[in-house]
Amino acid sequence: MPEAEARTDFIRQAVAEDLESGRVTTPIVTRFPPEPNGYLHVGHLKAILINENIAREFNGRLNLRFDDTNPAAEKQEYIDAIIRDMAWLGVDWGDEVLYTSDYFEQLYEWACDLIRKGVAYVDDQTMDEIRTNRGTLTEPGTPSHWRDRPIDENLDLFARMRAGEFPNGSRVLRAKIDMASPNMNFRDPVLYRILNAPHARTGDTWCIYPMYDWAHGQSDSIEKVTHSLCSMEFKTHRPLYEWFIEQLGIFPSRQIEFARGNITHTVTSKRKMIQLVEDGYVAGWDDPRMPTVAAMRRRGYPPEAIREFWDAVGVARRDNNIELARLEFHVRQHLNRVAQRRMVVLDPLKVVITNYPEDQVEEMEAINNPENEADGIRTVPFSRELWIERADFMEDPPKKFFRLGPGREVRLRYGYWITCNDVVRDDDGNVTELHCTYDPETRGGNAPPDGRKVKGTLHWVAASHAKDIEVRLYDVLFTPEDPNDIPEGGTYLDNLNPDSLTVVTAKAEPSLIDARPGDLFQFERNAYFCADTDSTPEHPIFNRTVTLKDSWKGGKA
Repeated sequence: MPEAEARTDFIRQAVAEDLESGRVTTPIVTRFPPEPNGYLHVGHLKAILINENIAREFNGRLNLRFDDTNPAAEKQEYIDAIIRDMAWLGVDWGDEVLYTSDYFEQLYEWACDLIRKGVAYVDDQTMDEIRTNRGTLTEPGTPSHWRDRPIDENLDLFARMRAGEFPNGSRVLRAKIDMASPNMNFRDPVLYRILNAPHARTGDTWCIYPMYDWAHGQSDSIEKVTHSLCSMEFKTHRPLYEWFIEQLGIFPSRQIEFARGNITHTVTSKRKMIQLVEDGYVAGWDDPRMPTVAAMRRRGYPPEAIREFWDAVGVARRDNNIELARLEFHVRQHLNRVAQRRMVVLDPLKVVITNYPEDQVEEMEAINNPENEADGIRTVPFSRELWIERADFMEDPPKKFFRLGPGREVRLRYGYWITCNDVVRDDDGNVTELHCTYDPETRGGNAPPDGRKVKGTLHWVAASHAKDIEVRLYDVLFTPEDPNDIPEGGTYLDNLNPDSLTVVTAKAEPSLIDARPGDLFQFERNAYFCADTDSTPEHPIFNRTVTLKDSWKGGKA
């Protein structure tokens, strides 16, 4: 296993030791078990890629298994979105998608086995009463009045729960372990609750559904998952999962925990994300400001860059907040290699070249991608009237401003050298137009024969051929690094960034009209952009993926 030996961390070491010691004699199997009650988000990506990488490096397999045990919150939309997002990421889970609901009958039989062993019972307390009687970290819980029900009575009541004789919330099945345990998960955890709701896959067959802690580990065992790799919040649950394995005598999956993948300026709580979507703070689960995989794809994040980022982050046991700028660094590095260049003016200011023939239009050769010669060249029209960025002109420029100003000469990229001779203003004194002259001997942006030099190079778009495009300038959704850093009396919504989206109408070179949704570009001297899923030739829309400037101070990732 050369790839596994080349990379070292505590998970890979543990898996290698299990193989060498003979504790694991079957092929390595990992799994990703999402609950289909929302879209995949950036935090899930770490778990997905760790499980996939371990399976691949040790010649094993990754299972994709939906933990579909709560029909009240689950939707087919979420299942379809998760499958679509994982396929886009290039995750290989084999030929089959698995579901916990496929194991409902086996889970029920195993629950009956626990009852027969005297280590599970039907409790008539409500969930609120169970929570109240569970105790605290410093005080033991109070045993249920029904904890010592006879085995036959428990089996009968559990069968009647399954048959639908009782209303929601009236009874639960609990494991009988230790109400005084310092591990709260051992205080008679609930295994089944009554929920009269149709299930997307099983219909009305079931009206009792397993709780996560019961279904999760046993499903791993059914699938012979050798290593259950999950985030640190499940560490205190591990002894409970091992207790279930011991009581049932089933295949012993090994759980190993790692730190979660928290990213600054984001929230990954499904409750909060649902609120953002349903209350209209964003335009849907795939709004490019969201931390979901669907949103990252729509914004233009390449899957390769996401994988490079998580590979660089590595595997650790201690949770920390990873800077969003670090993810953007990898996105920027990848886009610099693959994104074709185009000229677009976001805040247009007109330039009239007074000594250029009025009806003349030239075709200038422009490089599509200086990082990839195979991308070739394109032609862009050049005419008497042009658009440049308003920020590229100052009437009284400071010393280190190397762009256009009265009497100053600059290079137009792929065009000519021009000199500003006159400034036109409207009645309010605002600059509306610049009158310039060009040097015909500088075609293509080349230096003139007399050897003079300029320091500034500007991008531009020919006004005669410019196309109007909608450009969406995205910023972080939450201003603070930690959106949950809330002032007293406030909510996380108070931390929403009011400038997370700015929409402008820009002037673009005509080739952008042919862009297809998902196409990636660098708008020269501006940022990287992606053609939006709603973009059409009649109404082109582009989303800013990431700026050109790298704000991450970490250097190499």
